[in-house]
Amino acid sequence: MNRKTLVMPAVAGLLAPLLAACGASEESRAIVVGTTDQFTATEDAPAPLDPAFAYDTGAWNILRQTVQTLLHVPRGGGEPVPEAARSCGFTDKVSESYRCTLRSGLTFADGTPVTAEDVKYSVERVLKIKSDNGTAALLSNIDTVETKGDEVVFHLKTPDATFPYKLSTPVAGILSKDKYAADKLRDGFEVDGSGPYTMKAERDGEKATRFVFTKNPRYKGDITLRNERVELRTFGDAGTMGAALESKDIDMMARSLSQEQIKDLTETSRDDIHVTEVPGLEIRYLGFNTKDPSVQEKAVRQAMAAVIDRGALVDRVYGPTAEPLYSLIPTSITGHATPFFDVYGEPDTARAAKLLKDAGVPTPVKLTLHYTTDHYGAETAQEFEALKNQLVATELFDVTVKGAEWSRFRTAQKRGDYAVYGLGWFPDYPDPDNYIAPFLDRDNFLNSPYVNKVVRDQLIPRSRRQADRNAATPVYGQIQKIVAQDVPVLPLWQGKQYVASRADVTGVEYALNTSSDLLLWELGRGTA
Repeated sequence: MNRKTLVMPAVAGLLAPLLAACGASEESRAIVVGTTDQFTATEDAPAPLDPAFAYDTGAWNILRQTVQTLLHVPRGGGEPVPEAARSCGFTDKVSESYRCTLRSGLTFADGTPVTAEDVKYSVERVLKIKSDNGTAALLSNIDTVETKGDEVVFHLKTPDATFPYKLSTPVAGILSKDKYAADKLRDGFEVDGSGPYTMKAERDGEKATRFVFTKNPRYKGDITLRNERVELRTFGDAGTMGAALESKDIDMMARSLSQEQIKDLTETSRDDIHVTEVPGLEIRYLGFNTKDPSVQEKAVRQAMAAVIDRGALVDRVYGPTAEPLYSLIPTSITGHATPFFDVYGEPDTARAAKLLKDAGVPTPVKLTLHYTTDHYGAETAQEFEALKNQLVATELFDVTVKGAEWSRFRTAQKRGDYAVYGLGWFPDYPDPDNYIAPFLDRDNFLNSPYVNKVVRDQLIPRSRRQADRNAATPVYGQIQKIVAQDVPVLPLWQGKQYVASRADVTGVEYALNTSSDLLLWELGRGTA
């Protein structure tokens, strides 16, 4: 997921009407959360908040507050539980038919009833639109959807024990056909749903600068709201966001703190600002357009895997906030292994030179590493400069580094403009399937030309048949070995998450889960 950016406007004038509307009481004042996530509607991507298109953490964090799903992952993690549904479960022993029964009395925020037909419409809409953002891949295993009264039954093409997790993601958000066309994305920043909040967005040109979430009085579901209103305010960088926390303009900053901020906040004890470490499952990696002449030869990608020093990269750029990663599947997730270390070991220039020589690849290999300047934090530029220096130092590579804003970067990456590019991935759900399928399955998130039919057509389907996810570990071991040999992607590191907040904000430890889902309803005011 991959999963996976604005100029901050003057805020004093914007904030005043909001505070006045909230009344004088401290408890009723809107909780203001800062983020460096970017929200841009461009000609190439005009519908950033349409569930049929949205596939980055920032957009999903808007949708989770406003668009209801049949299930959701409960506080503290675990298997999904009913949300808009009253009950859900497989109706067979092979995980091929899944039935949900809706809660009674569900309505959209405008008072229109939510029906099983709306669920069917929403899912079929995603599959019909099939946007180039890779979103529809999460639901692509659905064969047919049938409804009867308040029941919805999903018939799957192949068994899939992870399907409940997929129904808990915003791609399966329940929409009204009166607000969302069946065959066209909804442009702009408006969102209509039956979730715990309604939302109003403020924008500056093509960029959204502030989102105000107000408790939806018609909401019926499994979520308990601990506040009446929350504001999500965007910042161009972590430094500006940190200054806003210091000056009490915001109450919390979640995404993304810089290494320097984390170091300062964790090493200096303060009564007014608290820092909370939250378990994280983010990974960073290099992706390859395997049809590009510069990296089409597998030996080039293998040579890069043989010389990149993950430990030195993490130490230099991220310090204790990250750790080296030798697999697409991070530690603490079932199926984690270290295939890239097992195959390539410690950085070895001689081995890389032999790989290139044996494949007849002349050196130095000319490469351009592309990264996004405004999506993952200021350290990304340092990271790619460090990667460049490591590769150039071997004298096997001649490397250039280029950065671009996320709105341009992601469009160009999907189009295949970049031979080598850096991306992050925040899981859609905490299962090994979600670290494999988005990169290697049909209609994948990367829009990658790489295809391994054994992985795609045999191993991924086999892994999904296992209701006991630990039983799928051997299959994921096979997949990871193939990835380490073919190197369509090159994992670099996995990160930790930190949240900084004013001392009077409660629920902070629950407001960001391991998948980087922002759960604004957990926040309150008072004493913990």
